[in-house]
Amino acid sequence: MPDTPRRTYADLFRTPEFSPLFLSSSANIAAQTVSGLALGTLVFRATESPLLSAVSMFGPALAQVLGATFFLSGADRLPPRATLAGLSLSFAAATAALALPGLPVWAMLVIVLVEGLIASLGGGVRWGLLTEILAKDGYLTGRSLFNMMSGLMQIAGYATGGVLVVLLSPRLCLLLAAGLYGTSAALALRLTRRPPRVAGRPSVRATWRANSLLWSARPRRHVYLALWVPNGLVVGCESLFVSYDPRAAGTLFACGALGMLAGDVTIGRLLPARLRPRLGIPLLVLLAAPYLVLFLRPPLPLTAVLVGLASVGFGASLVQQERLVTLTPDELSGHALGLHSAGMLTMQGLAAVLAGTVAQFTSPATAMSVMALASLTVTLTLTAASRRGAPDGGLLPTRAAVRSA
Repeated sequence: MPDTPRRTYADLFRTPEFSPLFLSSSANIAAQTVSGLALGTLVFRATESPLLSAVSMFGPALAQVLGATFFLSGADRLPPRATLAGLSLSFAAATAALALPGLPVWAMLVIVLVEGLIASLGGGVRWGLLTEILAKDGYLTGRSLFNMMSGLMQIAGYATGGVLVVLLSPRLCLLLAAGLYGTSAALALRLTRRPPRVAGRPSVRATWRANSLLWSARPRRHVYLALWVPNGLVVGCESLFVSYDPRAAGTLFACGALGMLAGDVTIGRLLPARLRPRLGIPLLVLLAAPYLVLFLRPPLPLTAVLVGLASVGFGASLVQQERLVTLTPDELSGHALGLHSAGMLTMQGLAAVLAGTVAQFTSPATAMSVMALASLTVTLTLTAASRRGAPDGGLLPTRAAVRSA
């Protein structure tokens, strides 16, 4: 059966509302990148602790689990325009507060955890709106372009932030990030006013009910676990870049973003649809394997190449998200994608804490290799478990699996 025609990236920008959503998200990612590097550097300078540095950068993700548990029903029950603008303004205020002189480290960590809590709605609202703007058949192309943008913004953000942190100060970088969040809010207000996708007020009960429904189908459970765990453990490796080499952290983050960009372009645009499902597992293996040798402390140029090569494996998430969208009813699209985003970020936060703890007792280089080995182990375990119930190969979709969902 031939591949169905796929929208081009130019087609996306001719679609009403795509451009303001894309530009608002771009400013948001740039702000996250600059503020994360600045805060991680600020905390490491103050404490010399790999654990606290990792938690300061990725700790906000830990609060995502609370949002996914209590507030995620708002992803389909709140107006997207006002919600996205409000979230960006909240981040602008919180990031500006982080730049206050003399703010103790514990207060910084409290602020970033609050940021994570209020951000728990962001992924569901944004990606649910994307399925409305592009419809399900355009989601993968649109999401691949968003991922490419994210890679480019991270490359630019980490490169610029790395220079500014060294030449100026982390606090000035935090103020720059606060301004970028304000820009994101202004761009979000250019979206058309849309009603919520589902009637009714957000509630804890509605969140639990939708979470239970999404988790009840075995194929969706496997997709969620494959999206969350191997990816999160490798982000634990990335959380140690600052303590691994404080002066080269921006370079390593930028190389990782470049590799992610290459993977997203390959999966989102270059490969035909019939080949994409076969690459989910190989890409997850590639995501972790290069980090296995970092305990040897290779030279910086080789480390940068290994980080970039590994990050190509993040393209696996596009394959898995495409399947998740196929398995999910339209009225739960925002909630389902929000649960994916919240779970992924929560796992990344937990992995950052775990990686920082291992680094505290060994070294950042050793901890990266340990996290990579754990990611590979989880990938192989999930593959074996899912193959026992899916004759075509576990993490890959089947017609029967789609019908049963």
